[in-house]
This record gives sequence, C-alpha cells and structure tokens, in this order.
Amino acid sequence: MDSILATFLANPFVYLSMPLISGLVGFATNVLAIKMMFEPVDFIGRKPLLGWQGIIPRRAPKMAAISVETITRHLISQEEIFNRLNANKIASALEPALNDLVPDLVDDIMEQYQPRLWELTPTLVKRRVYHNVRREAPALIHDIMDQLKRNISQVYDLEDMVVTTLSDNKALLNQIFQEVGHSEFRFIGRSGFYFGVLFGVLQTGIWLFFQELWLLPAFGLLVGYATNVIALQMIFKPRDPIGVGPLSIQGLFIKRQSEVARDYGRLVANSVLTPANIIKGLLQGPHSDRFFSMITRHVQRVVDNQSSVAKPVVTLAVGTQTYRDIKQSAVNLLIERLPTTLQHIEKYADEALDLESTLSHRLQRLSPAKFEGMLRPAFEQDEWLLILVGAALGFCVGTAQLLFFL
Repeated sequence: MDSILATFLANPFVYLSMPLISGLVGFATNVLAIKMMFEPVDFIGRKPLLGWQGIIPRRAPKMAAISVETITRHLISQEEIFNRLNANKIASALEPALNDLVPDLVDDIMEQYQPRLWELTPTLVKRRVYHNVRREAPALIHDIMDQLKRNISQVYDLEDMVVTTLSDNKALLNQIFQEVGHSEFRFIGRSGFYFGVLFGVLQTGIWLFFQELWLLPAFGLLVGYATNVIALQMIFKPRDPIGVGPLSIQGLFIKRQSEVARDYGRLVANSVLTPANIIKGLLQGPHSDRFFSMITRHVQRVVDNQSSVAKPVVTLAVGTQTYRDIKQSAVNLLIERLPTTLQHIEKYADEALDLESTLSHRLQRLSPAKFEGMLRPAFEQDEWLLILVGAALGFCVGTAQLLFFL
C-alpha cells in the first residue's frame, strides 16, 4: 500500500489528470460523432472512399422517406389536406388575380387567331366578353376542386413532394433532425464527459496497481466506445417509464414527447408542408400531367360554354381545327400563369390547413415506439461507424497517455 501511495505522490498531477483527460476524450468523441451525422452537407474529398459527407445528408432520400412515413401514416393524409380547402374561399382569394388575368388571356388568344377582328371590336363588346369569362371562373374553380378531391390519389403524391423537398434541401433535412433532437444531442456531448470521468477514476485506480503497457490504450478505446453506446441507450431506453422508488426513468427523447411535438409541428408546417410546396407538388409532381389534363377539360368546357351560341358560326369562320387550337391556347396560357396565380391562395390555405396545430397534437398522441421512430433512424443508419470512430479516437488518446508515462 505504501508503494502505491508513493507512486501516486511521485506524480500526483499526472494521476489526477487521468479522469479529466478521460472525460475530455468522452466529450470529444461524442461531439465528433454528432458532427459526423450532419456535416459536411456536401461530400468533401475524393469519391468514393477518400472523404466524408454527413450521414444524414448522404442518406437524404432514405432519411426523407422516414420523415414521410411519420407525416403521412401517422399525422395527416393528402386527402385530409385537400378536404380542408373550401372552393368558395379559394375562388374569393383568386378573384383579384383572375380578374387581372382574364383580359390578358382573351387578348392574347384573339390577337393570335383573329387580330384584325379583335382590333375592330368595340371596347364595350370586349368588356362584355371579359365579364362573361370572369363569370365562369368561380364555377371553373369549384369543378376543378371537386375533381381534385375526388381523384386526389391520381393527380397528387404527397409522399413524393415531401421526399423531393427534403432530398433537394439537405440543410433543411439536417435542421429537422437537429431541432427535434437538440436536447438529446447536447446530452450526448455532456454525458461523454461525465461517463469519461467515471471511467477515468477507474482507470487511475487500476493503473496504480497494474501498470501494464496495454492498459491505457485499452481504456481509451473503452471510453470512446462506451460513452457513445451508453448515451445512445439512455436517449431511447426505456420506452415506457419505469418507477425506481420516487423516480421515474424513461428514455430522454421519449420523455420530451410534448415538447418535441410542438417543435416538429412548427418546423414541418413552416418549412415542408407549406402551401407553396403543396402547390409546387401539383404543378411539378409525378402526376402533374393528370392535373393539367383535368384543368384542360374544364377550361375547354368554359370556352365551349362561352361560344355555345356562336360556335357553329365560329367554327365555320375559323375552321374546326383552329377552334380546337384556340381552346388549347386558352389552356396553355392559363397553365403558364398558374404558379403566379396560385400564390394568391397561400395565405388562405395556411389558415385553413392549420397544420402546425394538427401535427403537434397528433404527434403528442403517438405511441412511444412510433414516436421513437422519428429520431432513432438518424442514429441507426451508421451507428456502428460513429461508435468505431469514437473508439479509435479514444485509443489514440490512450496511446498518447502511455507515451507520456514512458
């Protein structure tokens, strides 16, 4: 015992520093593991093996698909989203834009096919034509919305919209995981220090008795490995609360379900399921051709209605094919203006959908197993690699300690 005390007193600062160094190793390896999950957003180095890209950005489509599963299977469906939109209110929101659009649309068509006739047409008659077309607009919107709701699965793909949005915006994908798990990520770093200190105390005691050359590198490896593993387990386990005396033990992430639900609902509603993105999905999604076909049918019906009385005379004057071309031109011009025109319904759609409240409320009611699935996949994909890097870094620090002692 005296020899052990003498050994300690011979280098007290060295031995006292071992728990601190072990704590720093635990902290550094855990923080590095978190950094490697998100950074860099784009690959740095020489592909395929020499370099690195954050795990979540690298697996963006798969991570986005996980988010889609949470959103569309557990929180809200595309049918419910569109059923919340009222055709009358959409018509009212679009009325100013349509009123401005109609004269340009009519003028462009007439100047293309009957420029001389339209030039000679009295202004009063032109205004009457504009008025008649505007009068058809509400019915047109009603018909399109009705068909959209009835056939939503054929003309819209919410899952594709979410996956495309998150895959194309890897920084946003990172932000979702970072904000949802911000407390857990801080805990991982801090716990690495605390557990590292505990391992360091054990390491110091063992080193005083057994100064084997392999001991310090082995302990460094153990600290780097164990601090990551323990922290990850504490985040998600146990799923259900377990009473230990007056205490209730539960996975840290699961315990924060209400807080996470609020953050997630706000972030997804404001950045992913926005009216702008939903509209973009209609106009550019995999089923957009079907959506445009629907619009084509309804717009051409309006043109036929407007020319119903004079249609025989019109077709005789310009020809059946030209009349068809006129109808298609009306469709093309309207579709060309759709992205700008539909911006006018974004404010109403945001209020009508009320997605932030819906997502938050329903997320709070998820079972622990389903709730865990929001964040757990971010760790599971390359968890072994993160733990391996932590262990390797710990081994290097332990080796450096050994060289210092020698």
